[in-house]
Amino acid sequence: MSITNSALLTDLYQLTMLQTYHAERMNETAVFELFVRRLPPERGFLLAAGLEQALDYLENLRFTAGELEWLAGCGRFSPDFVASLEQFRFTGEVHAMPEGTAFFAGEPLLRIIAPLPQAQLVESRLINLIHYQTLIASKAARCVLAAPGKLLVDFGMRRAHGAEAALLAARATWLAGFGGTATVLAGMRFGIPLFGTMAHSLIQAHDREEDAFAHFAAAQPGNVVLLIDTYDTEAAARKVVELAPRLRERGVAIKGVRIDSGDIGEHARRVRPILDAGGLAQAILFGSGDLDEYRLRELLAGDAPFDGFGIGTRLDISTDAPSLDMVYKLQEYAGKPRRKRSEGKATWPGRKQVYRRTGEAGTFAGDGLGLERYPQPGEPLLQPVMREGRRLAPPEPASAIRERVRRQLTALPPALRANQTDPPYLVDIAPELRELTARLDRETH
Repeated sequence: MSITNSALLTDLYQLTMLQTYHAERMNETAVFELFVRRLPPERGFLLAAGLEQALDYLENLRFTAGELEWLAGCGRFSPDFVASLEQFRFTGEVHAMPEGTAFFAGEPLLRIIAPLPQAQLVESRLINLIHYQTLIASKAARCVLAAPGKLLVDFGMRRAHGAEAALLAARATWLAGFGGTATVLAGMRFGIPLFGTMAHSLIQAHDREEDAFAHFAAAQPGNVVLLIDTYDTEAAARKVVELAPRLRERGVAIKGVRIDSGDIGEHARRVRPILDAGGLAQAILFGSGDLDEYRLRELLAGDAPFDGFGIGTRLDISTDAPSLDMVYKLQEYAGKPRRKRSEGKATWPGRKQVYRRTGEAGTFAGDGLGLERYPQPGEPLLQPVMREGRRLAPPEPASAIRERVRRQLTALPPALRANQTDPPYLVDIAPELRELTARLDRETH
């Protein structure tokens, strides 16, 4: 079993709570909802991602013999409780926003309905899976909005926080509208187009820069994108122009050049005329090096003639907003609504639904958050995706999710499309939900 599929990939308190539920026979139906309490100051919207991996986790959740043996021997748990875990399976329901849906603070993007122990145990891993892809997809969507029509490629594997993060970041950026990734395993695992050029080490390993270019072109005749900033960027561009006719005689075309260092915008403005005058008007200019949506806007506002960008570190760790206040809270148990009243962390109780209103032009006009049993105008965003522990449909094709993202980004209000956070998007709280909350607050605990 993979480490990431282990039932023990959880927080200790999930298991200590499960032992309590087991001892007290607390096995009635619980309703938990996963949501983001508040948006980071730098975000006007978020993009839901990670549902596919979450459903896979729920369907395959098991305790192995080795895990049960370890739990029995660790001294923390009673033998009868450990024995009960042998048959542990997730048998509940899941309602969720489809992947690629834009959402806002306080809106549940996932609801679990299951016996309390089952719904409790899955909390940590569900947040772990959905938080990261949502974080990265949201950042990637901002890059797509900042550079419309440009080829964007995920370059972030080497700075991602671990192997799983690198793979899931490649998936999240692809769903958000990127053109591909440099992470090879993501190509095999998810069918994402692969892009790559060369590193400075290949240039440095040669005595002459032009020889490095020629040898790379011979080895990769279908993907001749040359890195030209190892020594002198503009001089290297001229060497590329000189090499082009010799390659053309062998039927090899120079696809483009990449600039990764210095003031890449200024270098691009100097290199483009060199390539054009040398008969390489078709060659693309590809930029990389500490890029994100803010830098993309600066470069394009300055008329830097790039055709595409490789975006790595600042994307795969979401530098400006590296985490979300994502939580998973009990909203109903044994048929009764439940509300957390902790200072600064209070929740809206009960099973909720999000209703999205749109204007005449199809632009999002505001959301309504209310109790599921009181429908509101607009499109209900939470949909059933799992029942009795089994998916209701096969995994959604990535192409369908990418198209949903495209439609969602097109429908955002103008300020959000411009990556602005003011004015904030309107989310109304339904009167029935406010009344239920007030009633629960009057009760004594």
